[in-house]
Amino acid sequence: MRHALIISLLGASLLSCASPPPQLETERSYRIEWIGGRPALDDSHPTLTLGEDGRAYGSTGCNHWFARYELQGQRLSFAAAGSTRRQCAAAQMEQEAHFLDSLGKVQRWDVSPLEQLRLWPETGKPLRLWPLEG
Repeated sequence: MRHALIISLLGASLLSCASPPPQLETERSYRIEWIGGRPALDDSHPTLTLGEDGRAYGSTGCNHWFARYELQGQRLSFAAAGSTRRQCAAAQMEQEAHFLDSLGKVQRWDVSPLEQLRLWPETGKPLRLWPLEG
């Protein structure tokens, strides 16, 4: 009986010290570092912001993009994205197409042990993002 009480108290104290699970923040901008298995181009700055109103937006590294999103716990999905139509270098246009396609396949999110935001498709590698300072 005494051992059960000690174990119970230890368990309760460990739970009270545990940090809360990371949360996906709205109204915070993130810089996209990896799109699936590809790093973002060095001279581009793709970004993502999730508005509190259910609208996501940012830069593809060439154009501005926007889409509706749904967030329910760890589940995250994006509607088809629209974008401005500025023409950029071929590599930037290819990255933009890959990014917008990948965004449409996102099904869930998590935070890596390095505290990097990851947006996961059903299969394959995630989009990986870092929060922007500011």
